Amino acid sequence: MSRCLCAELFGTFVLVFAGTGAIVFDSVNPGKIGHLGVALTFGLVVLAMAYAVGSVSGAHLNPAVTVGLWLARRVPGRQVLPFVLAQLAGAFAASALLFAMYPHHATLGATLPHGPPWHSFVLEVGLTAVLVFVILAVTIAEPSVRALGGIVVGAVIALEALFAGPISGASMNPARSLAPAIISGSVEHLWVYVVAPLLGAAIAIPTCALIQQPGCCRKGACS
Repeated sequence: MSRCLCAELFGTFVLVFAGTGAIVFDSVNPGKIGHLGVALTFGLVVLAMAYAVGSVSGAHLNPAVTVGLWLARRVPGRQVLPFVLAQLAGAFAASALLFAMYPHHATLGATLPHGPPWHSFVLEVGLTAVLVFVILAVTIAEPSVRALGGIVVGAVIALEALFAGPISGASMNPARSLAPAIISGSVEHLWVYVVAPLLGAAIAIPTCALIQQPGCCRKGACS
């Protein structure tokens, strides 16, 4: 378990530092990275961490994913809280490092609604539902598909960030949103990015069970 928690902490640290760091670096050097670059950064870092630590912890890197896998009976309940705490620790360490580098940055890459908050809420529910559905489906697919799981999940995250990033920030991850928001003080709409991903993860379970019956929700499908 200690190796799993270290893997989740490290993987989430790299995810949040690279992803929110790309946002911060782009704001400091306008036009050098751009929206496409930020979206690709999030997708590519998840791809890399999926293969780097996936064999150790499953590379959840996201409390919503951990909760979704628990609801789907893929991980035991005793694993949920330690994994979530490790993910939060990694995220806060990443945001703290970015704060040390850019102490005057207004948001540190926090996710904020651009438009009515309910638009972002609906988007985050849907984005997370699709993400968790893909993870559930890929991890019970044929071995040749499972071998490409990191690429598939990374591509989904990049795709969703591309089209939804300008509206909601395309978080899909409470840890990724909590850390920069709290450290920068940008907490006004933080509830959107905590509640919506968890709700989206819950919606993914019956959706996957309906489409992938009978194998989507079962114990031991992934570690």
